[in-house]
This record gives sequence, C-alpha cells and structure tokens, in this order.
Amino acid sequence: METLIINGGGTLRGSVEINGAKNAAVAILPAAVLASKSKCVIDNIPDIEDVHCLERILLDLGCSVKKTSKNVLEIDATDINTVNACTEDVRRMRASYYFIGSLLARFKKAKVELPGGCPIGVRPIDQHIKGFEALGAKVTIEHGAVLVEAESLKAANIFFDVVSVGATINVMIAATMAEGTTVLENVAKEPHVVDVANFLNSMGADIKGAGTDVIRIKGVNELVGCNYSVIPDQIEAGTFMIAAAATKGDVTITNIIPKHLESISAKLIEMGAIVEEDDDSIRVTVDNKLRGVNVKTAPYPGFPTDVQQPMSVLLSVTKGRSLVTESIWENRHKHTDELKKMGAMIKVEGRTAIIDGVENLEGAKVIATDLRAGAAMVIAGLIANGETEIVDIEHIDRGYPHIEEKFRSLGADIRRVVR
Repeated sequence: METLIINGGGTLRGSVEINGAKNAAVAILPAAVLASKSKCVIDNIPDIEDVHCLERILLDLGCSVKKTSKNVLEIDATDINTVNACTEDVRRMRASYYFIGSLLARFKKAKVELPGGCPIGVRPIDQHIKGFEALGAKVTIEHGAVLVEAESLKAANIFFDVVSVGATINVMIAATMAEGTTVLENVAKEPHVVDVANFLNSMGADIKGAGTDVIRIKGVNELVGCNYSVIPDQIEAGTFMIAAAATKGDVTITNIIPKHLESISAKLIEMGAIVEEDDDSIRVTVDNKLRGVNVKTAPYPGFPTDVQQPMSVLLSVTKGRSLVTESIWENRHKHTDELKKMGAMIKVEGRTAIIDGVENLEGAKVIATDLRAGAAMVIAGLIANGETEIVDIEHIDRGYPHIEEKFRSLGADIRRVVR
C-alpha cells in the first residue's frame, strides 16, 4: 500500500506548472469515440489514474490508443467492434457514463455499466436519462448496466431540472448527431463544458452557446478526427493557490486561465492574501495574518465544490470563525473528521461546516476519503507540526498528476512510500 509522508511547517516558494483539466479530459476521451474517420490527437492530457482507466476502456471497445509523447494521446476509433462497456474499469469511475452519450450518438445503441467514483453523495443519472429519452432513445437499466437504443435520434428542447455538469456534457455529446437542432436549457457553464463543446466542434459538430444558460446543437451526419489541446486544470490550480496561502508562501502557478479562477482569487483576496494575475499565470503571496471568511459552493462561476475541501484546511488555521456551506454534494464534509484528528476545531451542521481557526495543526495519520479530500489532507500535512501520513492515496492519484513531485519542487518535505 502506498502512502504519502509529509513533514510540515515549511513555506512553499517557486513556480509550478498546471496540467490539463481532469474534468475536461475524462469527457473528451469518451467523446473521441464519435470520430468515425481519422484519429484524434489530444494534447495536454493529465497523467492521472482516471485517464489511464479511460484508455483501457477505449482499448476494450476496439480503439487504438497510443501515447505519442508525455501528455499527448492519439486515439483511432474507426474500428470500434463493440458498444458494450462492461468492465471493472467502467464500474470504478464516474466519468465512464460519457460513453453512453458517445456510443448512442454514433451507433444508436450502447450498454454501459453503472459508474462509481468518489463517495461524496448521491449522484443520480436521471437527468442524463431524461435527455437521452427526449432525443428518442429507449433507456433501460438491467443487472447494473444502462442500455440505450434508438432507431434514430431526433432533436428536442430539453430543460434540465437541476444544473448538472455530467448531464449537460453527456446529452450534448449524444445530440451532436441527432436530426435537427437540439436546445439544452438550465445547463452547466463550467470551463470543462465549454472545452468539450470546443473539442466536438473541432471534430465537425455544430454547437453554440456553451458557457451560457442555453446550448444549441445542430446535428451533423458524421464527426471526424482532429487535433486538440485540453484546457488547464482549474481545480489543480486552485489547490496550489490555497496551498501557497496556507503555508504563507510565495508561489507562481503557470499554464492557467486566470478567468477560470476568479472566484478562488476573490476569496483569497478577501482573506488578506495577495493575488497577482498575468496572462497565463497567478502569483499568490501572504505577508500578513489571514482572516476567516464564509464560503458557499455554487455552479460556475461560483466557488467550485472541488476546491471546498482544500479551502476548509486553510480556514482551519485562519483567525476567527468561518462558515463553509456545501450546496452541491451532501457528503462533502467527510474530510473534517480527519482534520479534527490534527487539532482542527470544526463542527458540521447539515451542509455547513463551522470552523474556528486554531494556531496550528499537528501531524497525524489520516485518510484520503475521496479525491479532493486527499488534496486537502496534503495541504493539512504541509502546514502541520511534525509528520503526517496519508493513506488511501489512490484517490489523489485519480486527479493530481505526481502531486508529491510538484510540491517537492516548491520546497515541501513530502515523499511516497510503500508500507
């Protein structure tokens, strides 16, 4: 079993480069299935376990997958030989459901096992199913698998009952080859939704409005391969911004899109940190004591739910009382029990964590209960006195490429060991 060992108390200094966005890549790779002619060459792919899992699923479907350089994947889906995605890899990750939309669009049928992912709350796919059915597909669930089939797909006007990134992307993918113009309303506006739409358009799709409240998709007869580069990871960047502030450091985060980070920058500035933006970088420094703030997660452009857990670590050592309200997932305060092992003063009431800042955290053995909680525990270890051991770090590897190497480059005392 691999664990991370951190000797905390140091200050992070230097520059760190951000990888491609996990949340975009895990939708773009399944969408590459739509290319019936020529291959897709996708750059800025993060070297994370979720991507490796999707590569194996693509191979099982009959695609050719080649890593041509460090962060470039070449995917040739012209000779797919099955529409059944029913493997352990499919079951273990949430984003495998994007294969439903892509296989349905290209082949008008698919069988995909119900996905897993982080245990952060109930994540139904009812809005996905609503969209597929509106496009004319028959959807059934049998023995833990989703079966979709349609004689043809017809455009529809679809209003999502809740704002869902997954449903927005999945139905958008499915509608790319539906006859007519599909209109999606009450959609998610996250940067990775826009990135997937841009990728599909590079393949020949006709999608307008991604990033706004309404997306219009004019169906086309076929999609072809393309060259594309994934956007930088908003969440990885936000994690390093918070780590810089928590360690009272001086860190420049490069290869980013500052606009995607505005809600995080605004909150750090409100706390008293110094945030300096450049065209494709952000520098975070702290030269005074930070003050507590209230945080409420919300769909983009609000404060990202995926950064809530790292932010709560920073607030746990910030003077005063802070409230962190999680409006997206109901079980996303599990990490607070691990923080309390380290001396944090946190009380959870429903979806709100009440945090009274303490002077210091103390090193302890803690668990990465999910992906973003794992990143939070790394930050907690960096600021704690003494040694922190983090177990179940396979969650971290799902979304943060070589996290210990990146933090070491900033001066952290962190290493991966096998127990």
